[in-house]
Amino acid sequence: MSNQATTFQEYRRFERWNACARTSSFRDSVIASLMPLRYRSVEGLVDHGPSLDSLRRYQWSNSNTSSDQDSEEPLNTPSSEDGDRQITADRSTPAPSADADESSPELFHRVQHDSSILALTVSDKFIYAGTQDGDILAWSLASYELVARIKAHKRAVLCLTLSQDGQFLFSGAGDAIVNAWCPYGLKRKYHIYSTYDVGDIFSVAYSTQFQTIYLGAQNTSIQWCSLKDSDSRQTPNVEGHPDKRNHRFFDSKQAGAKAPTRSVSPGRSAQLATGGDILEIDQAHMKHYAHFGYVYCMLMVRGASRLVEPDEEMLISGGGDGSIKLWKLSEDPDDVIEEIACLGEDDAESVLSLTLDGSFLYSGKLRGVIELWDLDTKQKLRVIKAHNGDVMALQMGWGFLFSAGATGFSRKYSTVQYGQYNRSSENFSQKYQCMNRWKSHEGKIMASATTTYNGQRFYITGSSDSSVSIWNFSENHIRANSVGEFQEDALIKSLQEFVSYKTISSRPDHAEDCRRGATFLRKLFKKYGAETEMLNTDNHHNPVVFARFSGKQATSAKRKKILFYGHYDVVGADDKKGNWIIDPFQMKGINGYLYGRGVSDNKGPIMAALYAVVDCKNEGLLDSDVVFLIEGEEESGSRGFMEAVKRNKELIGDIDYILLANSYWLDDEVPCLTYGLRGVLHATISVDSNHPDVHSGVDGSFMMDEPLFDLTSILSQLKGRHNHIKIPGFYDNILPVTEAEEARYDDITDTLIRRNPELGPASALKASLMARWRQPNLTVHRYKVSGPEGSLVSCHASAAISLRLVPNQEIEDVIESLKTYLNSAFQELDTHNHLTITIDNQAEP
Repeated sequence: MSNQATTFQEYRRFERWNACARTSSFRDSVIASLMPLRYRSVEGLVDHGPSLDSLRRYQWSNSNTSSDQDSEEPLNTPSSEDGDRQITADRSTPAPSADADESSPELFHRVQHDSSILALTVSDKFIYAGTQDGDILAWSLASYELVARIKAHKRAVLCLTLSQDGQFLFSGAGDAIVNAWCPYGLKRKYHIYSTYDVGDIFSVAYSTQFQTIYLGAQNTSIQWCSLKDSDSRQTPNVEGHPDKRNHRFFDSKQAGAKAPTRSVSPGRSAQLATGGDILEIDQAHMKHYAHFGYVYCMLMVRGASRLVEPDEEMLISGGGDGSIKLWKLSEDPDDVIEEIACLGEDDAESVLSLTLDGSFLYSGKLRGVIELWDLDTKQKLRVIKAHNGDVMALQMGWGFLFSAGATGFSRKYSTVQYGQYNRSSENFSQKYQCMNRWKSHEGKIMASATTTYNGQRFYITGSSDSSVSIWNFSENHIRANSVGEFQEDALIKSLQEFVSYKTISSRPDHAEDCRRGATFLRKLFKKYGAETEMLNTDNHHNPVVFARFSGKQATSAKRKKILFYGHYDVVGADDKKGNWIIDPFQMKGINGYLYGRGVSDNKGPIMAALYAVVDCKNEGLLDSDVVFLIEGEEESGSRGFMEAVKRNKELIGDIDYILLANSYWLDDEVPCLTYGLRGVLHATISVDSNHPDVHSGVDGSFMMDEPLFDLTSILSQLKGRHNHIKIPGFYDNILPVTEAEEARYDDITDTLIRRNPELGPASALKASLMARWRQPNLTVHRYKVSGPEGSLVSCHASAAISLRLVPNQEIEDVIESLKTYLNSAFQELDTHNHLTITIDNQAEP
């Protein structure tokens, strides 16, 4: 088995073994439900023609390279001549710069889309992204699965804002529309537009105090719309909707020509989200020329300045004119917002991003400049030359300032903090220093966000390379593990290290790696309180790792004994042919899946089982004894495993139940607990001649019996029409299908069809399941011949076959029937060659 990827959620459903630790329900409660991964249909990028006012924004997002991308500049130092050199990325993550900071953070996960990511925001459960093709995407923070994708706008989604109370998700776009969504179902609640030609909506802010939306537009205005009593308003005149108006620049007509109508590419408009209340912004609810440039960014803040009351919300806006303005708001929407302060000059570099730290305001500008302002004194405190490219996104998180630029680099800076993130041991001279600098994306970083989820700190970036990266900044803040306290990512980190060991049992040159992998596993078991042993095998094969977790002492007399079987060896992973999108022995998370050799077969399930048992033990729920037997030769026929188990039978003890994670679910939604598997019989059929390998052109003739031809002849006798196995008596003892069994298959089929109609028709699905689960089968796996490739008559030919057996088929009877049948077929050939049948491995159903 060589599955390359497994979902985050697979591990989480194994981790939920709390119920499994209880004696009677352990075997019935191994798996919890799985959140489905809904793959999106990949649509081609359609260029609707950017409006004149958004050319700068589109220019940032459409190109994956930048003229100054090769000269990323260190913080607070003169310009470097060599800078951050552009290095060709591998297929999964951007290559680090030659002089990138050695303390680069961990890339925890990466999700990929088919269009540039222009906007990001995050809730307590989801990451939301706005794309250049007008989509809004939502990924789960628990599993990084794409849980929703909607066609939100006809043009690029330029901004996303989550209300402070978490009730609304707002999106602004190049179609001059602002939509308000339910963050959980992404159902549209409000559809808001202006009767003015405002152009692109670059920024949106929401006042929970006044229940009012504020939007910053391309036409230099700030407009607002109250959501109070929206149900009682009159339905607006649809003729004023932007879809009914022509664009003043792109849709202008020549003299005497017909006015063009605005349209969207065929096939896309039908997918556009609908519903919710339609609100038209009153013409009086606008501040004309709020800036002498586009209103690129806005913040809604409370208690950030003495210019307003401490409990009063204030709007901050940054414009293309280089100024930052503070606005006093009013509960009455008919009152015009009042400018109470202006920071900076109106002829400076454009302000592209803002973030707040108490009463300190950071602004990201063109040409890589970050400015620090004191909102109380309205003074500029510091100017930081952070990037050589434009500073596209700023975030405050855990006492640090994060910046992201058009060069694809991100940075983390220390700041002055006096609250919970105060680092009193640091000198003031160490403030505002670059602590981390790393290559985040191959394209331009367009947006960023920070969040804390299950105790982990994540910095999230979205880029024109159509990806979202999740960076883990939790390492320096992880609590020491005490009884009952485990970090959420402990399983993933252990698995990542486990995968890094190249435990390929079939290759002698990896014998040391196998030993190191076994030692790592034993130490991990021992770390969490298990009794451990390394069980040696014959002929110096890889050892078996033994571990025992004892249940609660109070239940010692009636504790059940449960054995979990797994294997730490893997099959080889040849990356030279480009079959892997990452280094197979460096686990990566991409699009909700973990990629790496062994993540599903079988290192991932081992880690999941281990941490599930440890959780149960630390919570006092482990009522059973759990024994782990993890071998290192499963991919090589389990060499020495049986003998090692027999020699250590007393150590292992009597076992009540055996669990293994070597099967599968029916889909990504329906839990499936496998109670039994078909038996298996592996055999090698060989035909040999008395002569050596000879050349077919020199020695080949009708008088020569060729081993490969004889082998092919007898193997062709094993199956007939419709894959019916022709071994005499093969089907005689198979039990007929009962009505109860038939009903169970009907129930399973109905459940699957109900959740996944595309699996139908039901009759075909039922027949497929029965054929795979309760009917036997025979497979020819591969042929092998002697000698090199060429025009030879090989003196040896062999084939590996397997038979899958079902209950009531006695394996010894099947072996005898197989040998008798093949020998009889071989004798009928009247050949001078010799037949050998070797039974390699067998297991009862």
